[in-house]
Amino acid sequence: MKKTALLLCLLVFAATARAEPPPGFARLADLAPDLAQDMRYAGSNNFTGHPVPGYRAPQCWLRADAAKALAAAQADAKAQGFSLVVYDCYRPRRAVASFVDWSRNADQSTKPDYYPRLDKSQLFPQGYIAEQSTHSTGLAVDLGVQGWNFGTPFDFFDRQSWTKSKVAGDAHAHREALVALMKRRGFENYPREWWHFTFKDAGKATSYDAEVD
Repeated sequence: MKKTALLLCLLVFAATARAEPPPGFARLADLAPDLAQDMRYAGSNNFTGHPVPGYRAPQCWLRADAAKALAAAQADAKAQGFSLVVYDCYRPRRAVASFVDWSRNADQSTKPDYYPRLDKSQLFPQGYIAEQSTHSTGLAVDLGVQGWNFGTPFDFFDRQSWTKSKVAGDAHAHREALVALMKRRGFENYPREWWHFTFKDAGKATSYDAEVD
């Protein structure tokens, strides 16, 4: 009976224990609990149309210095009357590999919503998706601002999503405001994606393949 009880306890612990981020990483929720997390690749609301391998939970992990900088950016945003929302943070290498596989299959079901003017085979050559992503270092983040119009949705692979492209209404001003906010805390924008920001020294950092849990 004691062995059975012990086994049950171990099974319960294994089912409830959280996986640990890579060394030197932090959970964004621990540093900025008021920053919304809409982690697209943990579900089907993304350009593949399916949950992406490596995302077992919709959680934002980042290297600790980037996470602290992002928490500071959120504090700056709140002081100005708005709040950030993250769509992707650390991305396991297996997720990046799954994007490569997706680009080579025949499924075009998400084309109208995500890449209406491109063939999916062109998404890598044109720089919209990378075979080796800085996200895997924990030093890149995709984000926006809750309730703001940016002219295109997240992960819309088109020239309209380039940060400095001509967009209607207040979208251009919103993009500029987001770039300025993030730059103040050490993040650089990727010019072809208004939502993508990389923290300093990402190119020299180690990439990882630990599953997000």
